[in-house]
Amino acid sequence: MRILGIDYGEARVGLAITDPLNITAQGLETIQRKGSDKVILRRLDEILATYKIETIVVGMPFNMNGTISQRAKITQEFVHKLKCKYHELKIDTIDERLTTVEAHKTMNFLDVNKNKKKDIVDTISAMYILETYLNRKEVG
Repeated sequence: MRILGIDYGEARVGLAITDPLNITAQGLETIQRKGSDKVILRRLDEILATYKIETIVVGMPFNMNGTISQRAKITQEFVHKLKCKYHELKIDTIDERLTTVEAHKTMNFLDVNKNKKKDIVDTISAMYILETYLNRKEVG
């Protein structure tokens, strides 16, 4: 059973998935939101039909001081939709502060073309969210 990581953004949503043994995280794709969660939920239906997912983990964009940001409130609403629609799955959240910064550092290190960065930054962020979750599970 796999774990799906989600970087839920205003314009784009990055997805990452674990291997079947939940050891590593791989980037899956970036979805253009088009102003609607319906696009995301339809794609999640397809992904859930393809992979055996047991847990969905969503990055929570807290403020740097740990308080709930406006974006975090919107993300909580999305998480609520996930819990209603996919009630048979475990839906969890994890602090995602600085994952986008780390994703940009990674892309700069790899010398990714600046025109391609926008298309993959959310997927890389989702990988960091998922890796953080996996690391926390190992410790906890």
